[in-house]
Amino acid sequence: RDWADPWSKAKPNGKKPAAEERKAYLEPEHTKARITDFQFKELVVLPREIDLNEWLASNTTTFFHHINLQYSTISEFCTGETCQTMAVCNTQYYWYDERGKKVKCTAPQYVDFVMSSVQKLVTDEDVFPTKYGREFPSSFESLVRKICRHLFHVLAHIYWAHFKETLALELHGHLNTLYVHFILFAREFNLLDPKETAIMDDLTEVLCSGAGGVHSGGSGDGAGSGGPGAQNHVKER
Repeated sequence: RDWADPWSKAKPNGKKPAAEERKAYLEPEHTKARITDFQFKELVVLPREIDLNEWLASNTTTFFHHINLQYSTISEFCTGETCQTMAVCNTQYYWYDERGKKVKCTAPQYVDFVMSSVQKLVTDEDVFPTKYGREFPSSFESLVRKICRHLFHVLAHIYWAHFKETLALELHGHLNTLYVHFILFAREFNLLDPKETAIMDDLTEVLCSGAGGVHSGGSGDGAGSGGPGAQNHVKER
């Protein structure tokens, strides 16, 4: 099994960005919703007595379960008809299988690919060892980065395509809290490329600015530093 192959790539889908479309998830009354006021910046820091890989493993597994659960609350609304592509803003994500072959799929199929591959990884003793004395593979950190990238795609899709349903279910406080915790953790350990997350910079700025100071992290492209009014710029990659 060669997990070095890219699992997905993103390309603009050719549609004009719906700039005039109001993003409900940026409305002040919605961005204030949280299930806790805890300072996540303190929660994500590596505890002195814990091994880095152990910390990455336990948190990645927890984020996987929480994001999977959050998606399950709106999964009946995310169908092959409503979400014919895995889209966020004007970017479409494509799945690439283990052989690097591009797979055309709907959003629910893409999420299913993400969740099954992550499930396979986190339950594999050779990758996420739980028994005493077992070593983490040398590629562990790059695998965690891939997992985080795909979990980010799922979170971003929930906001972009299913925030209305999340609001109706009154689960936006859970979604916001999960997003803040996930982004701050990823920033703390450089697990997400700022170019990858730029698509949601406006939301990140609003949600994380008071949660421990999300900043551009020296990325050089100004990601996250444009202020609440910063525009989304979708780049080819």
